[in-house]
Amino acid sequence: MTEHAKEAWGLGGPYDRYVGRWSRLVARSFLEWLAVPAGQTWGDVGCGTGALVEGILAVANPKLVFAIDRSEGFLAAAQAGITAQRVQFEVGDAAALPWPTASRDVTVSGLVLNFVPDAGAMAREMARVTRSQGKVAAYIWDYRGGMEMMRHFWDAAVAVRPEDASLDQAERFPLCQPEPLTALFQDAGLRSVAVRAIDIPTVFRDFDEYWLPFLGKQGAAPTYLASLDDEAREQIRARLQACLPAAADGSIALTARAWAVQGMV
Repeated sequence: MTEHAKEAWGLGGPYDRYVGRWSRLVARSFLEWLAVPAGQTWGDVGCGTGALVEGILAVANPKLVFAIDRSEGFLAAAQAGITAQRVQFEVGDAAALPWPTASRDVTVSGLVLNFVPDAGAMAREMARVTRSQGKVAAYIWDYRGGMEMMRHFWDAAVAVRPEDASLDQAERFPLCQPEPLTALFQDAGLRSVAVRAIDIPTVFRDFDEYWLPFLGKQGAAPTYLASLDDEAREQIRARLQACLPAAADGSIALTARAWAVQGMV
């Protein structure tokens, strides 16, 4: 991404309006797939605004949850909404976790692996802090097509500005497919690696509800859109409005796909 369009992350409100509401739905399906028994100690790497922590508390009845993120803004939003004494939040680096070796029964991460400089280092750290026979698991959006909210946006953006095709998240994040995710976890020394798709409906009341989150200047697509002039933004908006599959009542029903991966230490 160009210097004037570096991605911004760290504010809870814009993130939740953009994709946070959908990530909470994915988190529930992800945790049901893991089927971890109650009373376990969890680590959440890159906890963001707390979507996955909320799911762990609601579904898994944990003993403790240790959650880490590099963004103080995200952590502030998470702490404001999650006051359970079983949860401890801290600022930290996903690729250099401050937790002791073999100190977690389960170590998870939601929608983070695409955005760290070294996904291999993060996977190895997640494995390091997990006890023998414990689980390591993660999920990320399928930017190549399954996360339709973003796929439609980038298709429209590249149609308007072909010179920006390299900024398309499908091109930037090749990890979001079963084969590279499997290889990532196997290379981290994990056993019994399994991958599955998680699909959830993402229904927008009308075009404005779809479009407004892209104006929040946080995340790859909104940051890119904010870097453009008014004419280019309007061309992208108009193309999207013409191409999105709207029902007779104006609603837009899309699907969001995430790929989930788990393995055993």
